[in-house]
Amino acid sequence: MRPDRKRRLRPRMEPLRFPLLVVTSIAAGWIGWCGAVDMLPAAMAFPAIWSLCRDRRQAGAISCLYFLSASRALPQGVATYYATDLWPGLVLWLAASIVFVGVHMLSWTQASGWRRACRYLFATTLMMVPPFGISGWASPLTAAGVLFAGWGLAGLLAGAAGLAVLATGFRPLGAIVLAGAWLWSASTWKDRPVPVGWQGVDLQLGSALGRDLSLPLQRDLIATVGKAQAGGSSIVVLPEGALGFWTPAVDHLWRNALADWNVTVLAGASLADASGYDNVVVSIGKAESRVVYRQRMPVPIAMWAPWRGWMGESGGANAHMLGKAEQTVAGQRVTILICYEQLLIWPILQSMWSDPDLVVAIGNGWWTSGTSIAAVQRATILAWARLFGKPALFSFNT
Repeated sequence: MRPDRKRRLRPRMEPLRFPLLVVTSIAAGWIGWCGAVDMLPAAMAFPAIWSLCRDRRQAGAISCLYFLSASRALPQGVATYYATDLWPGLVLWLAASIVFVGVHMLSWTQASGWRRACRYLFATTLMMVPPFGISGWASPLTAAGVLFAGWGLAGLLAGAAGLAVLATGFRPLGAIVLAGAWLWSASTWKDRPVPVGWQGVDLQLGSALGRDLSLPLQRDLIATVGKAQAGGSSIVVLPEGALGFWTPAVDHLWRNALADWNVTVLAGASLADASGYDNVVVSIGKAESRVVYRQRMPVPIAMWAPWRGWMGESGGANAHMLGKAEQTVAGQRVTILICYEQLLIWPILQSMWSDPDLVVAIGNGWWTSGTSIAAVQRATILAWARLFGKPALFSFNT
């Protein structure tokens, strides 16, 4: 197309500019976070859309639409969790977007080129680490694991560089390179197999898991472990909250049950203390039982509510933000991620710092039924596991 014709077309296309950005931002969030790991790179269109905004108001609107589209399942999930209508979920949905929108809106600049790209990387970094990273869902950087599988830290840097290029005038070239990496990775990468003898058990017990503390339910779980052990599994993983509150009585019941089996159970539980409780994973064998992991980031508001302590109240979940991420279980160095922290970046990166042999992801997602939340959690963990070349094992309750 001749330059003079381009100049004539630009004024005509200008009224369509923002509507097109609106549509593409919604599509990037919707497709990228549909729950299919290979679709995550679609979210990488966000920095290109953000950089094409004319002012901060547009950048804020685009960021809001992308985030709301990516987290579209939240209202229904909240409504199910609290057994209410959609209004509380809608309020929480909008409230959760404030941090993401605020960071990207304030980071936007009139300056173009690499200065705008650096501003975007600054916003991405802020959303990776606390305090902003506590609600740092839907980061396009997660797609680095799909594009650069097995590259580790180099792949993370390559993904960040790709996002930066997409925020500059070189975005067409950057998009072509990233699309090529996407196709290459999709055609060549094979997910690492979990170690022999490890098995993650998915349950379909709904809201009863973690709430029903009856002996029959514990015996049913023991029977499930027995079936897995009879099938050749030596380490069986159960979902978040499977054991309810971890007490001496529950410990005694399980250790007696496992006395004649050559099996170790990793199971989610709650451990009460004076200030509230820890969401933990317990390792149980015939010789001993021990807490091997304390959740670093419980779900804000629903579980983690630090303001309760400020008002002299207790009962919320504790957040061990910099707690130990890796433990040795049956000779394997294992990192564990529970539910909400699977959607964030800093727990993953902290976990990978110790170079574990296996990533174990557990959750109690009964309230996500009919939504894409659990699928997004799995896709996110798979993407990060691919980036660092680690096998991933899952155990969820629905």
